[in-house]
Amino acid sequence: MEGEKQVKPPTVGLIEIGIDCRDPEALAPFWVVATGYELGDFDPAENYLDLRPPSKEFPLIYFQRVPEDKIVKNRLHLDLYVDDVDTSADLLVTRGGTRLGDLQTGSAGGTWQVMADPEGNEFCLCLLHET
Repeated sequence: MEGEKQVKPPTVGLIEIGIDCRDPEALAPFWVVATGYELGDFDPAENYLDLRPPSKEFPLIYFQRVPEDKIVKNRLHLDLYVDDVDTSADLLVTRGGTRLGDLQTGSAGGTWQVMADPEGNEFCLCLLHET
């Protein structure tokens, strides 16, 4: 805006994604299957459990122990791009995930399935298109 001082945005060197949950140890194996990450370690107080990404190009994911259950819809969710949405959804259902509604197709041709992990955190499985 006119008259405002220009502020340089921060340089971001790393992104972590924190997922609140009641039981990190029980939830993390589901996300290992969903993401292909490796199970990491708890912090000394056993409140944070890390997943190790397959390479440095991927963000870090950790699970934060919280006392309350999830009550309302997530304000932020992960989109996981996979080569086969139905097969991936079927696999995650066997690990405690839930399909939320039907397979969706967007106006630009994208296809996705809204899912929930075993604690109800929503995410999407999206069809990976070759570019």
